[in-house]
Amino acid sequence: MTDTAWIDAALTSARPQAVGALLRYFRDLDTAEEAFQNACLRALKNWPQNGPPRDPAAWLIMVGRNVAIDDIRRNRKQQPLPEDAAISDLDDAEERLAERLDGSQYRDDILRLLFICCHPGLPATQQIALALRIVSGLTVKQIARAFIVSEAAMEQRITRAKARVADAGLPFETPGPVERSERLAAVAAMIYLVFNEGYSASGDTADIRKPLCEEAIRLARLLLRLFQSEPEIMGLTALLLLQHARAAARFDAGGAVILLDDQDRSLWNQKMIAEGLALIDKAMRHRQSGPYQIQAAIAALHARAARPEDTDWTQIDLLYGAREVMQPSPVVTLNRAVAVSKVRGAEAALDMIEPLASRLSNYFHFFGVRGAFLMQLGRSDEARIAFDRAIALANTSAEATHIRMHLDRLMRDSAGAGK
Repeated sequence: MTDTAWIDAALTSARPQAVGALLRYFRDLDTAEEAFQNACLRALKNWPQNGPPRDPAAWLIMVGRNVAIDDIRRNRKQQPLPEDAAISDLDDAEERLAERLDGSQYRDDILRLLFICCHPGLPATQQIALALRIVSGLTVKQIARAFIVSEAAMEQRITRAKARVADAGLPFETPGPVERSERLAAVAAMIYLVFNEGYSASGDTADIRKPLCEEAIRLARLLLRLFQSEPEIMGLTALLLLQHARAAARFDAGGAVILLDDQDRSLWNQKMIAEGLALIDKAMRHRQSGPYQIQAAIAALHARAARPEDTDWTQIDLLYGAREVMQPSPVVTLNRAVAVSKVRGAEAALDMIEPLASRLSNYFHFFGVRGAFLMQLGRSDEARIAFDRAIALANTSAEATHIRMHLDRLMRDSAGAGK
């Protein structure tokens, strides 16, 4: 067997299980990561000749553990390094280990690994970087490229995150039911942050950061396999799938943002949409509503509309209302106002967002949305002021370009009215 593609897929799939178990053994992120890398090198040498083991994760855990123990012994000069054959003769030992490693043990190891990356003492950017490095196995260069920072800066960020985790003295025992619930929420939030880091990219960086969205979806699917009856994890996975399904239609050839109503819906990924719709329908049957489910339900209504005019804006308004009760936020109210403008008109929507002005005084989207409502009402001078403020607050060139399109339209309309 000379094709190594299957080995790469197996190593990627087994990584969270193997690193999680090795972390439990050695209680040190660097040691666990190095042990896994050494096991991968052995796999690249062994598997093409002998074929894949029955349980790749179990094989990697055992080999990584043995090699790491040997390295520790050698460094401490307690005893000589054993012969390579003693480490590589895995047939009987592998079978016995595979019998002992069951699904629940894997689940706890993976959850523990993900939770460590979500340590509350770490800033969100460090949580994401650490998860992508330790759980997903992306290289520092890949992560730095996705975050548009230098490799040295990203290396520093990850090193600081590992140091904080080490200093925190986190427990490594199996979490109890309460801790598991808390950890699950933290892990879900981390995956959502990873996705948003990719999804919020502008047109000129969208391709570079697209892998972050794909990796977040992979992690969400992994979490869903571990917690198959959790409706919020179903909702989270559905939300990411439904949002990412529109990736090919979100920017034009010049990198400018294309709003949802103007997107070419034939470019949407229908297979991804079908998976997302099935998941959110399943989650809703549990009748345990949560924020991810509500957001996924809103995305599902957009996905089900063959044309923009088919969108059920009344239902979207109601869903945003439910989310306002569950997670009160001026940004949620701002999003709801867009639905209100479709149902009850721009005047009602403008009345809804005016009280948010002081709290969203530095928020790009507030002024973009306000300008759009004012433009619909024919209040061009006020709209122009709002759009100018939005451009000043734009986070990306794509956002600024999109607002300039509105300004250009205002100027054309004003010129036409003066004739």
